[in-house]
Amino acid sequence: MATQTAQPTETIPWELFEKKMEQKGSSQAAIGAFKHNYEQLVAGVTGLLPESDIESVTELPYLESLKSSSSPDNLQELLSQTVVLKLNGGLGTSMGLEKAKSLLVVKEGKTFLDLIAEQIKYTRKQYKSNVRFVLMNSFSTSDDTKAYLKQAHKDLIEEEDVELLQNASTKVDAATLKPAEYPENPDMEWCPPGHGDIYPSLLGSGMLDRLLKKGLKFLFVSNSDNLGATLDLDLLAYFASSDKSFVMEVAERTASDKKGGHLAKRKSDGRLVLRESAQCPDGDKAAFEDISKHKFFNTNNLWVNLPKLKAALDAAGGVLPLPLIKNKKTVNPRDSGSTPVFQLETAMGAAIECFDDSGAVVVPRSRFAPVKTCADLLVLRSDAYKITQASTVELSDVAAPAVKLDDAHYKLVDKMDALVKTVPSLWQATSLTVKGPVRFEAGVVIKGDVTLINSTDEPLPVRNRILVSTTIDLAEESKSKA
Repeated sequence: MATQTAQPTETIPWELFEKKMEQKGSSQAAIGAFKHNYEQLVAGVTGLLPESDIESVTELPYLESLKSSSSPDNLQELLSQTVVLKLNGGLGTSMGLEKAKSLLVVKEGKTFLDLIAEQIKYTRKQYKSNVRFVLMNSFSTSDDTKAYLKQAHKDLIEEEDVELLQNASTKVDAATLKPAEYPENPDMEWCPPGHGDIYPSLLGSGMLDRLLKKGLKFLFVSNSDNLGATLDLDLLAYFASSDKSFVMEVAERTASDKKGGHLAKRKSDGRLVLRESAQCPDGDKAAFEDISKHKFFNTNNLWVNLPKLKAALDAAGGVLPLPLIKNKKTVNPRDSGSTPVFQLETAMGAAIECFDDSGAVVVPRSRFAPVKTCADLLVLRSDAYKITQASTVELSDVAAPAVKLDDAHYKLVDKMDALVKTVPSLWQATSLTVKGPVRFEAGVVIKGDVTLINSTDEPLPVRNRILVSTTIDLAEESKSKA
């Protein structure tokens, strides 16, 4: 649960932060957004949203009901007014990656970025309309991403405004609430401000004004590691005709989602809001996790009306009042003994509460398929998914198998690659659980629910086997064959 921030014994001049950000070249929009976050921190704002202040969201349109048997008459016009923006600021450090996560090879030799780029090109060619493409990079991913695009998709890198660069926020000393200092490596005094930074980045870079000047109206935003988040033409048509400022794609919560945030309606003004676990008082945890009461979660696929975003920013002095996410870390994340700091972040989906006409659409789970772990990556690389003519990725069967890999051996991509010489067939699998180091070689087919166990530290191979709803102890099996 969020707690009140301890107050310093002296008044901290805001100018310390303002000067530091100005020296770094931060825009006034970025400085204004950080100031809003910092003021929440100093005021001890917890962001708690008790159950008594909200009510359940029960009635929402479903994407299936919006689907049309034919394309809208004005589809070409709509596409010419649309921007597809992919959040591309993550390094995938939890999977052991040191470059942009979107540069990871995921299927048939193609990276996330290859598939995204090919989807854009296909849409342009198929519908003879130049839908715009933007990557929101961070200072950690910009160089690698642009170098890859220059090599593999030179036509895209040469387009105007293909990159929106995320701002950097100064870390805050947790004890003094002054700007954090780390002379050994001053770069570590800065951190990403979360994907809520999309709004000040669009404004402060001038890109929002440039897009509006060229007649762009509709922005579709999603994560680059979620290949399910394609530009859906039925959703585009619905969003355009609804004239709403903001529409969030949500999916139905399952038991495995109960710890995550949910959509709700605020009683005081009737606006849609997101409630994350850190915003839930301890006494309301049971209601928070009740998926029959709070049915929907945010997929982070968002639709934004650009003229209305501009109007909202102008009305709010250039800063959308997003709730603060306060992360406590150390200034050097690899040194737990270094100075404790706060990293102040915001989430872009939280902007749903900034508009009185926001909406949501319930989408199939297939539109929410982010790759967060090596288990997710293994499923995507397998025949459980296939690449379509449009370079989208679709399930080969009705549902993806549930795969659980032993973190001690498969948590990092390079370790998994060393053990998975050939990806097993998974399209007929319901689940695959791997305990210990199992080396997958050619000819392995998994059907139903399969568990493979290796209780030794030495990798044991599986090759040329069809495994059907079984549990196999490979070490015991190896002994019996000896």
